Amino acid sequence: MQLTAPANRRTGPRDADGMAVASFVLGLLGLLVLNVVLGPIAVALAGVALWRGTARRGRALLGLGLGVADLLVLAAFVQADHTVSWSF
Repeated sequence: MQLTAPANRRTGPRDADGMAVASFVLGLLGLLVLNVVLGPIAVALAGVALWRGTARRGRALLGLGLGVADLLVLAAFVQADHTVSWSF
């Protein structure tokens, strides 16, 4: 008895391309809002996409760079404000 459908097509590279694009978009959004959340997600998605051998290597590298930039922006804001919390 087979409980799952047989894999007829390989989706690895296609998934990696989607991860590369997602890391770029999340890294870009992270510069504007929620950099503490979106930055690490962008870095992780870019790393997985590069590890899987994406065809969109440049986009994955941009996502990695933007994710790191998100974390650097967060560190600069924390250093300037001398606190981890945001107050209005």
